[in-house]
Amino acid sequence: MESVMRSIGQLARESGLTVSALRFYDGAGVFGPAWVDPQTGYRWYAPAQLADARLLCRLRRIGLPLAEIRLLLAAPSDAQSAHQVLDTHLRRLEDGLADARRELSQVRTLIDQREHSMTTINSADSADSADSAAPLGGARLTVAPADLVAALAAVRFAVSAEPVAPMLGGILFDLDGELLRLVATDRYRLAVGSAPVRAAARTEFNVLVPAALADRFGALAAQADAAGSGELTLTVEGASVAAEAGGRRVAGERLDLDFPDYRSLTRLRPTHRVELPASTLRRAVADGATRPYTPTRTPEAPAQGAGTRAAEVPVTVLAVSRDGVLRVIETEPGTAPDPAETAAAADGDLLVAVNQEFLLEALAVGTPDQLVLELGGAVSPLAIRAAGQETENFSMLMPIRLG
Repeated sequence: MESVMRSIGQLARESGLTVSALRFYDGAGVFGPAWVDPQTGYRWYAPAQLADARLLCRLRRIGLPLAEIRLLLAAPSDAQSAHQVLDTHLRRLEDGLADARRELSQVRTLIDQREHSMTTINSADSADSADSAAPLGGARLTVAPADLVAALAAVRFAVSAEPVAPMLGGILFDLDGELLRLVATDRYRLAVGSAPVRAAARTEFNVLVPAALADRFGALAAQADAAGSGELTLTVEGASVAAEAGGRRVAGERLDLDFPDYRSLTRLRPTHRVELPASTLRRAVADGATRPYTPTRTPEAPAQGAGTRAAEVPVTVLAVSRDGVLRVIETEPGTAPDPAETAAAADGDLLVAVNQEFLLEALAVGTPDQLVLELGGAVSPLAIRAAGQETENFSMLMPIRLG
């Protein structure tokens, strides 16, 4: 046996993987030995496994997620699905590089501001320089008032009211090419609104606007739209952010806080995609049965101390069949396992549980006729989009673990 098979150490040397990595992948059910000696516990690998081990080493180097490595190794060598997994990961890497370039640009700006500030403080005529110099970090863009109103309406419901997380009490205004993305999250849901804008080349505009100030921007935009005042101008200079339209100006201070990276969530690839009338889903969720759920607050967001129980919330359980039909689980749960959920799971349906109130709020935004729901699993975010506008305004709900 030993003369034909490879020991774990020998396979590690020939494949480029470490022994600890091979043990990890075995425990994770990704890549295991052909035979384990029942007396010694030694792992032995077949000669044919060397090729997969070398492939696994390469996949590890490019940072392919564990679940996708498992799918790729299980796929036939000529399977189109394997190439789709790699194409998806390549897009993810390219998006990550674009994100890194944006962050580096922001870092360079902060370094320049820091150096300018230190030079000004050490200068003999610093007072005169401070009076005459323009504020640092200036940026300007223009947007149609109606587009800004719609983008704000798409995200306002997801702003957090938790005082312990002040960075979530604002709306991120993030310029991405010719599109201004507005983002809000309270950790349980995330909403993204988009508006086309005009800006000078290489403009950097990434500003966290307090919710109250964003509301004033929205009111100004609504007035400008009603009066037909044309474009609205957004500017940021130093700590100040302002909106101007129709001869009126609203300004305030930005939040100097780090907003969570939302882009990784928006790039999740769904496994199920369902299109249905919005009115049908709203009625089914509003009238359907719910199960009670009492969340445990985390130490980062305590109510009366870490680990305390928050108020009970109603939970809607959605089931998606293999042929893409979505329904609300109707049976009220009791102390025993819910029969409807048990039957759905036995049929191979995907079950996703979400806060009913949050789901109804998300369904009310924009009131589209047709919706597209994207699901990636029982514990992956549920994305809700208007059909035909999949890159514009949308929201995501964090699921609740069943059981």
